[in-house]
Amino acid sequence: MKAAKRPIHAVTTWVRRQPPKVKAFLGVVSAMTALVLLRMIVHDHDNLFVAAEAVHALGISVLIYKLTKEKTCAGLSLKSQELTALFLAVRLYCSFVMEFDIHTLLDSATLVTTLFVIYMIRFKLKASYMDDKDNFAIYYVVIPCVVLSVLIHPSTHHHIINKISWAFCVYLEAVSVLPQLRVMQNTKIVEPFTAHYVFALGIARFLSCAHWVLQVLDTRGRLLTALGYGFWPIMVLFSEIVQTFILADFCYYYVKSLMGGQLVLRLPSGVV
Repeated sequence: MKAAKRPIHAVTTWVRRQPPKVKAFLGVVSAMTALVLLRMIVHDHDNLFVAAEAVHALGISVLIYKLTKEKTCAGLSLKSQELTALFLAVRLYCSFVMEFDIHTLLDSATLVTTLFVIYMIRFKLKASYMDDKDNFAIYYVVIPCVVLSVLIHPSTHHHIINKISWAFCVYLEAVSVLPQLRVMQNTKIVEPFTAHYVFALGIARFLSCAHWVLQVLDTRGRLLTALGYGFWPIMVLFSEIVQTFILADFCYYYVKSLMGGQLVLRLPSGVV
């Protein structure tokens, strides 16, 4: 076991010592390699989006286990859960009035479980909630998302309110995890169930991003035209990439900690 860990430890130590530009380059190369593998393995790339929603639901299931079995919500951000519920509710509205499909059902289940998590934190386990650590001002993300959705939204035939709502949930989803990252930044120590949940979010965001990127490649760019004209198609892809890279650094330290056999994740300064 020790012999197996030595190469991994050597690689992670080497990566950690590299300057930020080299780390960024390695991250891009790793992401591109993963995209190539997914394109070869997964034939119907629509399944990647379903997989992303399934992984998100799995992450929330981990939270529910933590809340119901350990009777504590320490380390969790109520604000992130509320932002998640908000963009899911808006996305569900858009699904019902614009396009009802399997994603509508998956989002409905995810919204119900997210609301349950919010209920547990607000009422049942309020004593263990770290209110002082969950100090991210959510209007810093909600207001810009509203403004951006008014300025840049789909150019489809739907009603203007529906188009703005669609854009709002896309933008808000990209940044909804920021309050959770602030909590982890303030505590520096992340207990296992919270770490599993955030890592699941990272995987879900990557799969969602891979879905859009591969769809664009498969259609040779025609998907961007189908989404509309102007800046909206670019903003959809940009939002997917942003939410992936927001969690990329955390996922790296999560995997490193897991390989090292550590149950509790300790984050160095400046990670999130």
